[in-house]
Amino acid sequence: MRVLYKSAALGLAFSVASLAHAATVYISPAQSLQAVIDQAQPGDQLVLAQGIYTGSFVLPVTLELSGEPGAILDAQGKGHGLTVQGAGSYIHDLNIQNWGTDLTTQDAGIYVAPEATGSRIEKVRLQGGGFGIWVDTTKDLTLFANTVEGDLKLRSTDRGNGIHLFNVTGARVENNEVWHTRDGIYIDTSNGNELVGNYLHDLRYGVHYMYSYRNLVKDNFTENTRTGYALMQSKFLTVVGNRSKNDANYGILMNYITNSTLTNNRIEGVQNARHPHMQQVSRRAGLEGKALFIYNSLFNDIRDNLFADSDMGIHLTAGSEDNVLSGNAFVRNKEQVKYVATRTQDWSKEGVGNYWSDYLGWDMDGDGLGDVEYEPNDSVDRLLWKFPAARLLLNSPAVETLRWVQRQFPVLKAPGVVDSHPLMTLPVAFSQPMPENPLPKTDNLTGSTR
Repeated sequence: MRVLYKSAALGLAFSVASLAHAATVYISPAQSLQAVIDQAQPGDQLVLAQGIYTGSFVLPVTLELSGEPGAILDAQGKGHGLTVQGAGSYIHDLNIQNWGTDLTTQDAGIYVAPEATGSRIEKVRLQGGGFGIWVDTTKDLTLFANTVEGDLKLRSTDRGNGIHLFNVTGARVENNEVWHTRDGIYIDTSNGNELVGNYLHDLRYGVHYMYSYRNLVKDNFTENTRTGYALMQSKFLTVVGNRSKNDANYGILMNYITNSTLTNNRIEGVQNARHPHMQQVSRRAGLEGKALFIYNSLFNDIRDNLFADSDMGIHLTAGSEDNVLSGNAFVRNKEQVKYVATRTQDWSKEGVGNYWSDYLGWDMDGDGLGDVEYEPNDSVDRLLWKFPAARLLLNSPAVETLRWVQRQFPVLKAPGVVDSHPLMTLPVAFSQPMPENPLPKTDNLTGSTR
């Protein structure tokens, strides 16, 4: 709760004199909302009665803005719905809809300006085609329990991201729900932020990191996205306790990621044939169904994760070496590993390997580790990757002969992955079904669950 406490302190940063004059002002749709805002004093609490308030509104000073049930800000398809400029402002329990869709001008339901340090946005329901919440170079912001719904009438590439952080530090983004936008949460050139417990579904990317360092991604849930967690060109990420269910292309994508930690994540059913919507998407877009894809990523610690029921458990390529993989479970994937590199890697650390559901070895000494190393791929697999049509011969005598020759003459083996200490039993943490998302799906403008 570090950032929450900091935000509360910053919210009290205006002077004691200002607080002494703070007032609670009730506003009706018959009044000019912007005129009331302009007359308000720092620290005032503005409460909107039920009804629709049309226009684009700006909070120039520190204010608390909230609404009674049914209070809606409607931007009439132009610009931002609400711009927050006052440091320590508190926006909560509002509905915002129909803001602009011009992505070049960053049209957003809520636009948080750089000077709005320490502001808090909570339980706001947003529905529109542009960006949901755009945070621009703001420090120590809290976004808590908001919902952002995009516009399905627009193409995915023409929609804004649900929550967009640009050059932001010290933000905590917690327990928000985003769907039908382009990406759920997009983080660009932003360091020292925390994404915790968000529910991101029916999107292109659930979480999308670019050029960001030392961020925490914890206990989030992605579902029915093309990629659950797209981690790109970033360092020192801590990705822990997240879940990915029925995402179509990648559960976790690591692209130019270094010195990062991935632990206790559950990635299941990537391009899962049981989900008809994902079947349709994957046929149209040629998606790959990889639980974990690692591209040109080095010096990462990948431990105690589950990669299950996907077309491919893990694919490494483009020099993705010197990563630690230990204590993970690869369960019922159609293909466990695809590895393209120049030297062999042993996926065990300090005598602890990974669990493989298709491991056929034994444990004569009862230490919980297989006595025979696990090798997920051989030269025949590489031949099939290069020439997919050769899969028609997969069980033919010719292919079996190639595999026999490879076993008899190990010098012919190409570099690949081995696990010298495979685990014999599935880790207890993954023996139970994946818990469901803890956040109820919300009907955006009424606030009722659906």
